[in-house]
Amino acid sequence: VQLQASGGGLVPAGGSLRLSCAASGRISSFNTVGWYRQAPGKQRELVIGITRDGSTNYADSVKGRFTISRDNVKNTWDLQMNSLEPKDTAVYYCHARPFILGPNYWGQGTLVTVSS
Repeated sequence: VQLQASGGGLVPAGGSLRLSCAASGRISSFNTVGWYRQAPGKQRELVIGITRDGSTNYADSVKGRFTISRDNVKNTWDLQMNSLEPKDTAVYYCHARPFILGPNYWGQGTLVTVSS
């Protein structure tokens, strides 16, 4: 499975941005799809994920600001980011895990920069 992320860019603090990820295969049976991010000098961390049944898992830092949507027909999922803060600056990676125990698939990463 190949993942292609898009939609990153530069946005002022308080602004919004939408990231999209497209998978080369069908995702309808995938256990989890979502987004991770990695800021300079920090480890990659989960931002948000959504399971096959629609359950979501958020990092505390993005609750109330970020949402995820999943389209099992188009084999895509989007990350809507609102009220962006400079601390959200990072490379964002889309992620897919077909089964509970893996494997893990990653997109190429897209840079999001939030200016203060």
